[in-house]
Amino acid sequence: MYFTEEHEVFRASFKDFLQKEVVPHIDKWEKTGTIERFIWKKFGEMGYFGLSTPEEFGGLNLDLFYTVVFLEELQKINSGGFAAAIWAHEYLAMTHLNKEGNQLQKEKYLVPSVEGDMVGCLCITEPFGGSDVAGMRSTAVKKGEKYILNGSKTFITNGVYSDYLIVAAKTNLSDKYNGISLFIVDRASKGISATKLDKLGWKASDTGEIAFDNVEIPAENILGDEGKGFAYIMQHFALERLIMGVNAHARAEFAVDYAIQYMQERIAFGKSLDKFQALRHKVAEMASKVDMCREYNYSITKRLDMGAYVVKEASMSKMLSTKIADEVIYDALQLLGGYGYMEEYPMARLLRDSRLGPIGGGTSEILKEIIAKMVIDKKEYKPAT
Repeated sequence: MYFTEEHEVFRASFKDFLQKEVVPHIDKWEKTGTIERFIWKKFGEMGYFGLSTPEEFGGLNLDLFYTVVFLEELQKINSGGFAAAIWAHEYLAMTHLNKEGNQLQKEKYLVPSVEGDMVGCLCITEPFGGSDVAGMRSTAVKKGEKYILNGSKTFITNGVYSDYLIVAAKTNLSDKYNGISLFIVDRASKGISATKLDKLGWKASDTGEIAFDNVEIPAENILGDEGKGFAYIMQHFALERLIMGVNAHARAEFAVDYAIQYMQERIAFGKSLDKFQALRHKVAEMASKVDMCREYNYSITKRLDMGAYVVKEASMSKMLSTKIADEVIYDALQLLGGYGYMEEYPMARLLRDSRLGPIGGGTSEILKEIIAKMVIDKKEYKPAT
């Protein structure tokens, strides 16, 4: 219903690429917290960073189900940190370049991003703001042909080693929602400092806290129109939340498949674990939950690909898919018994990496209120004009 033969050829090719080019390095990157730059270039050479970018800028301009395949296979190499670094570059930073960037900005930043020569990050969350985007304190004051940026951001994926930053800041302090603008900021700009954060999971990715001290931004580096940053951010949250929902069902599927394989091989009391009814029924529950999430996420992807504004559905996807992924992975670890607790098996890392799902990209608590406003109060969210 959703995937063509071309999608499946792409899946097989990408899976093979990950096994050959990425998996041999994952354990090292998990320990160092640094993803070596050669792999970014290889992703670029294969066209993987251009799935949603127009051909004019080196992309492939493919439908969203190629993105789904891309995300699903990234989750099945058991490094949430590596996957996050990749999709944060392509679907957070690059989405804003694709949608709000002008011709010159796309030539300078988008083309090398597609080619894997530049890595981007998106800087929205602040130390005192969390999910309250409109309450951000960072400011960008215009002085002549420049903006002067001051403030701080935190929990930024690719926040330490990226080459450019898409930064949201207040350009009008008196307007909470129409006073935020987006800027492209070069990493080499004077006044930027970044600190790598030590996390429970996502160890391979460089999550940073970033300070901006009188950073000068050329006026031509503003993304889109001044004052429309909040609307741009909200508009793209639907894609980000759907991405996190897809990530969740994919890692949960990986956990179920691994648990089944383990149960088929593990012998106890004279028979394999997959022959014990209590365990079989637990797997049946787990598989059913994953299937429900996956099918719902595919249907939302189809609607988004056709141009629908799926704020409610994407919020529901992220809220439930990430919760269910945590539950399924917890149960999968239990099915492995003591081996599930060992680092040489995948479940320990998978459990840690999955726990960020209900937090990042809008906490489940925030999403519940957004959904409640739409379901109970009949509030309508509309795309930026």
